[in-house]
Amino acid sequence: MRNLPRCRALRLVDLSLAAILALALALAVGAPAAATEAPAGPAPLSLVAAAPTPRDQAFDIVDLDWHDAARDRAVPARLYWPRTSPGSPIPLVVFSHGIGGSRTGYSYLGQYWASHGFASLHVQHVGSDRQLWGGNVFSLLFRLQQAAQDGEAIDRVRDVSFALDRILDSERGPRIDRARVVAAGHSYGANTALLAAGARVSREGRQLQLRDPRFTAAILISAPPFYGETDFAPILADVHIPTLHVTATDDVIEIPGFHSPASDRVKVFDATGSRLKVLAMFEGGSHSMFTDRRRTGDQAPQVKAATQALSVAFLRRAFEGAEDALAAWNASYRGLVARYVVN
Repeated sequence: MRNLPRCRALRLVDLSLAAILALALALAVGAPAAATEAPAGPAPLSLVAAAPTPRDQAFDIVDLDWHDAARDRAVPARLYWPRTSPGSPIPLVVFSHGIGGSRTGYSYLGQYWASHGFASLHVQHVGSDRQLWGGNVFSLLFRLQQAAQDGEAIDRVRDVSFALDRILDSERGPRIDRARVVAAGHSYGANTALLAAGARVSREGRQLQLRDPRFTAAILISAPPFYGETDFAPILADVHIPTLHVTATDDVIEIPGFHSPASDRVKVFDATGSRLKVLAMFEGGSHSMFTDRRRTGDQAPQVKAATQALSVAFLRRAFEGAEDALAAWNASYRGLVARYVVN
């Protein structure tokens, strides 16, 4: 599937993930300083080592530098591994970052999940990671456009599946609960998670299917629309696993020539064919509020805390049938939420 036929020569507005490119341009100004310091080269393997884990912390942090020989592609990852009782099965979240991100991002989620007994594997996508922010600023648009091409969108899903292969085959694999494996991501990463969960896209009449049946739930933060189309049902109707959708009323992507309102996140929720799906739309906020970036709004710390708690409540509902978990979350955080739906 690497040599899919191209359609319409894939002009900028025709990219399968055109919304992602728009988001990347919106984030290009003010990208985190650390992003501009990424090493040059095709595979960013010389990343900052994981910080030592305090002895009283409930998890370990391990950086993994994998390589997929079949694609000749580096797949770095960071694992947050909970310290649980020996023999206890451990659920796993596989997380995909947004465009320009890295395995070190979204640490507030990885740490929280691990402290609550969920292993969290944060995959870095070398074709759309923080290296995009380095180099000549005048070629930034070209680099971002390349990162939004079909080939990279496909490789991101393959990165996720490859990383899942590797962790399941590792010495930690026997501890992982195969019935509780979660695809998760923010922005471009949310689209990656949706493709791994069963979203289908078409190219010249051919259906591209990248679903990984090992995923049994998905957490989707600020998912942009596929194709920029208004009817998402043909793409998302076959996503049947439980899904959590997180967004905000000001989760808007807007640059000259492209506009994606927060209502697009709701349309993604509506079109997803999950047997259980939850939507939480926080009041205010922004698209970057859910990242580790600073200065993303005064309400960001409260929203991040609410997102942490909601994700675990959702997984308890999805995996254990604990309906009280979501009800308790709503009672605690309803003051932050503009819209909350459980279907």
